[in-house]
Amino acid sequence: MLNKVPITLDYSYLLPEVTAEEIASLQPDVTKMHDALHMGTGLGSDYLGWMNPESFMSPATLQEITDTAARLRQEAEVMVVIGIGGSYLGARTVIEALAKPGAPQVWYAGHTLSDEYLAHLLTALEHKRFCLNVVSKSGTTTEPAVAFRLLRNLLERQVGKEKARDLIFATTDPNKGALRAMAGREGYRTFTIPANVGGRYSVFTAVGLFPIAFADVDVHGLFAGAVDCARATSSSDLAHNPAYVYAAARNILYRKGKTIELLASFEHRLHYLAEWWKQLYGESEGKDLKGIFPASVEFTTDLHSMGQWIQQGRREIFETFVNIANVNPSVIIPEELIDADELNYLRGLTVDAVNRRAYQGTALAHRDGGVPSMTLTLPDLTAYPFGALLYFFQKACGISGYLLGVNPFDQPGVESYKNNMFALLDKPGYQIEAVAVRAAVEARQGRNTVTF
Repeated sequence: MLNKVPITLDYSYLLPEVTAEEIASLQPDVTKMHDALHMGTGLGSDYLGWMNPESFMSPATLQEITDTAARLRQEAEVMVVIGIGGSYLGARTVIEALAKPGAPQVWYAGHTLSDEYLAHLLTALEHKRFCLNVVSKSGTTTEPAVAFRLLRNLLERQVGKEKARDLIFATTDPNKGALRAMAGREGYRTFTIPANVGGRYSVFTAVGLFPIAFADVDVHGLFAGAVDCARATSSSDLAHNPAYVYAAARNILYRKGKTIELLASFEHRLHYLAEWWKQLYGESEGKDLKGIFPASVEFTTDLHSMGQWIQQGRREIFETFVNIANVNPSVIIPEELIDADELNYLRGLTVDAVNRRAYQGTALAHRDGGVPSMTLTLPDLTAYPFGALLYFFQKACGISGYLLGVNPFDQPGVESYKNNMFALLDKPGYQIEAVAVRAAVEARQGRNTVTF
């Protein structure tokens, strides 16, 4: 238990691959990495602002966000969040997990260059009262910039440029960048992305909290969970810090050839938690030819597709289950006079009770099949424990990256595709690169094809 934070980590199913003694033996390394993280002496120290949420989100700022969102709900029935990666995944994770049925709608753009997706989105918005929340430190990232131009034009055609100005919000760098300049020129209201917080660690800034508040989710409870988890993980002692146990265990598994981690849940509302987690760990650790590959499965659905591979495929994987102890509302399985489907033995049980047995049976079967696992359990799917869980993963990621020997706060590899794309699109300033990139594409692409 993390002090007052209701998160439990059960690592019993790591045996025999990883023992409690092996984890404890990493204490000196963990303490060293903890000190580097907290003292700002490690790699990427310019991007450690996320560690103390209270340092960038005062009660007054949090209240301003919730008040602005409440007023905006009176004017718009849909908010379109325009962003990619950490600029939208944190918000979407929380909204998908916690928003109540009938809550104000939040839609997403700028995370894809699919022409069809954008065309359908523009059509769907034709008769909606909508607002825009564009999230970008620079304002020039291609995917969100294209979407913002299209959606801004639609909004201005619908309500006029003057009214559109009141329905456009920019969450961006505090001082610089194309989006900051545009917002100042056009008069858009703005929220700030702290300069020392990277995108994938930004869910507890206005990047995440503003759209979450628009969806009428309890942002105060969410933020309180993060704050309390930050305090609870301020000790390097593995005996009292489950986030560090998780980080240590996954590094031990990696050194023993377990190179793929599956984040698994039995709750559909956690689908985007897995997407957020994959970006957090993939972008933080996948560099210098190192890193655990983060993948995800959603059970019991994927037990009927990926289940076979997990049970009997290559033994290079381990699992981390996210378990919710109490799910509401409950759906009770009825009894039927004629037991044609042979389900009367389940009469009176809730569907969640069956789901819980499915989790227990799956974890045991996979362990028996050679897949070690850990389980993170939350008491329920509400704002406070969920905020703690997100911070738990962030803090564990920082320590895990340091244990791996990489900088968990940069992403140099992301620029490679961008540079090639800019050259192929004849972006100004890329004329020299364009020659080489086009030649490379022509030399490689289409050389070996098979056609019906």
